Amino acid sequence: MEIDDPRTLEGLAADAWSLTEGTPRAVLGLAGPPGAGKSTLARALVAHLGEGAAYLPLDGFHLSNAQLERLGLTARKGSEPSFDVWGYVDLLRRVLDETVRDIYVPDYDRTLHEPVAARHLVPVAARLVVTEGNYLACDLPGWRDAQVLMGECWYVETPGGVRHKRLVERQLAGGRDEAQARDWVATNDDPNGRLVEKSRDRCRRVLSTIGMDPSGF
Repeated sequence: MEIDDPRTLEGLAADAWSLTEGTPRAVLGLAGPPGAGKSTLARALVAHLGEGAAYLPLDGFHLSNAQLERLGLTARKGSEPSFDVWGYVDLLRRVLDETVRDIYVPDYDRTLHEPVAARHLVPVAARLVVTEGNYLACDLPGWRDAQVLMGECWYVETPGGVRHKRLVERQLAGGRDEAQARDWVATNDDPNGRLVEKSRDRCRRVLSTIGMDPSGF
């Protein structure tokens, strides 16, 4: 495992693209606790690399609210068991195996508060697929299978105070009031983050977007 100094987006994109050497398509995983900046970095890498890269967020594999209610997980939405990990693994396999057709990718809609189908696309031209999510490096059933399919998995970390502020703001934007937002972070996001932190040493490198050249974003 390597611990990086702050890197430019250009440098990280070059390192990510190197995973495609000798293979028709590769997957880069970005793991890390809630609010660390994984989706921001993933989208920035894809935008920087252009049509040769595509975005595949784990968030598209949130279970629906109806399934969460059935399983008694409504209050733990976003926790490890609230994702369809095997569906996620199957899609990773598809993007590696089916390189001659477009593949549609689901996402999570923070206005609907539900997963939505086919928001993203892995086109035939994509050589690198950047996927991100909290649990990608966890040593748990399903997630181990997912990590095997990745050329590398990087861990994105950010100081706790910064993450906490981002998470509260996310809940406020989603419609909760201040007290509800802070309670959700304390009872859901924080425990999720502690689980994810245990996976840090399973990642190829550790980096932070703090200090990265903001012009890249």
